[in-house]
Amino acid sequence: MAVWNPLREMENMLERYTHATRRDIGNSDIDADLGFAKWAPTVDIEENDDSYFIRADIPGVDKKDIEVRLDNGVLSITGEKLVEKETGKGSKHHRMERYSGSFARRFTLPNTIKAGKVDATYRYGVLSLMIPKTEESRPKPIEIKVH
Repeated sequence: MAVWNPLREMENMLERYTHATRRDIGNSDIDADLGFAKWAPTVDIEENDDSYFIRADIPGVDKKDIEVRLDNGVLSITGEKLVEKETGKGSKHHRMERYSGSFARRFTLPNTIKAGKVDATYRYGVLSLMIPKTEESRPKPIEIKVH
């Protein structure tokens, strides 16, 4: 007899909802009407006094299949994860859960960045972007005068 686990039930429901809302609506990987791709890499965004940092998980994608652009203050990460072929003659897939196809993420950046100094690296399936801030945008201490 199976024991009911409400947390597992919620997880299953969320998984079904997520899968249902990411279905292929149009004929292309990026639906022109809705403006989004079939899947999108997960990201972490950090900030310190000097820079912004964006890390995107894009496992299984070759560096040549990723494009990073900065245009009018909008940072775009786009690309494509190719579908893997079946492993051999007579083999068949029983389950395919890993995403494939086109992907896109876009972020509006503040005016206080050095657009020409963005640094991008890709290692072990993680795209890391370092976006430096301008000198004017960095926090400055304010001297307190005693009277």
